[in-house]
Amino acid sequence: MQKWHQTFHRNTGLGPYVWVVFCILPFYFIVRSSSMLETAIGIAMIIGFFGCYVLSFLAKGWQVYFWTSAQIVISVAMTVGYGYVYFSLFLAFFIGNIRNKAGFFTLYTIHLVGTIATINYGFVTKNPLLLSQFPFVLISLIAVILLPINTYNRNKREQLEGQLENANKRISDLVKLEERQRIARDLHDTLGQKLSLIGLKSDLAVKLISRDPDRAQAELFDVRQTARSALKEVREIVTNMRGMRIEDEIIHMQQMLKAAQIELNLEGDTKRIATTLLNENVVSMCLKEAVTNIVKHSHATSCSVSFDSTDSELVIKVSDNGIGINKRSGGTGNRQNKATGTAQENGLRGMKERLEFINGSLEIVSENGTTLLMRVPKPVKQPLEEVRS
Repeated sequence: MQKWHQTFHRNTGLGPYVWVVFCILPFYFIVRSSSMLETAIGIAMIIGFFGCYVLSFLAKGWQVYFWTSAQIVISVAMTVGYGYVYFSLFLAFFIGNIRNKAGFFTLYTIHLVGTIATINYGFVTKNPLLLSQFPFVLISLIAVILLPINTYNRNKREQLEGQLENANKRISDLVKLEERQRIARDLHDTLGQKLSLIGLKSDLAVKLISRDPDRAQAELFDVRQTARSALKEVREIVTNMRGMRIEDEIIHMQQMLKAAQIELNLEGDTKRIATTLLNENVVSMCLKEAVTNIVKHSHATSCSVSFDSTDSELVIKVSDNGIGINKRSGGTGNRQNKATGTAQENGLRGMKERLEFINGSLEIVSENGTTLLMRVPKPVKQPLEEVRS
């Protein structure tokens, strides 16, 4: 649960420093004062406002609300005394970034009521400065109403997206863990008893081989039959494991590319691909990663996927007409672009490691888009006697 002092995002970007540029504007209103005392008070309030503004970004806990309240007081005083209403924009930006719900709505309400009251007071007293800049005052009032809400909702959405991504990763990890535990249970239940039986019969055969060769031979025959039975059950477990099939992944790939408005050109017959379940599972994961990179980073309008199956290997080619990998992760980009490039490099590295696990390879060509060439060797066929067993 969020506490009262958990108010502000750590990273606010360059926004606060850009706003400080506007600190020159209030001096125009101050120098129009008729006396040196009013000018001195106005300059002191300007310095005080920006001092509180900086401190509110650096502060934590209740101090954030203290310095923000001081800014509201100075903003009201500047509007009433000097007709300068634009400090309210600074406050609107700052209050929108407060992530604590109670703190946000409290300061938003106080700031909005104070701004409306001071503007109305200026119009009632016919303040000439406010009347002369009526259109800009109206725009400022609209910004005071909408800017905090818009900024707060945007930050909230980004926070929820981050939580959703973490939750999806957690679910994925739990699914993998549950699958490992299920496989471990199946293997233990299947092999545990039979391996124990093989061990007992082997020991018995060793003892009987000199005294009763015929019985020892019968025990060894049982050992062979038990081993074959265990091998058959292990193969059934592997076959029934949840894995991604290439045909199913192509359906998901078509749906994702269609949603991203990227045209898909599919070549080759996936039904004639003859490979092991493990290889097919790895290829499906690599296809998923490749298409995800195209949708997220390539800015492509079309994508081509081809399958070429020979007697010795399966070749999968994925290409797009996007901006290429080098431009996606360029070193001169901002922090987000660099993070995107790093995530993409990790994805490609993961694809390469998966393919190497099954003795495959990955080639990357970044020219007029990006082309990924995946090669997966086909398994050597087992001898006929082994297949029959």
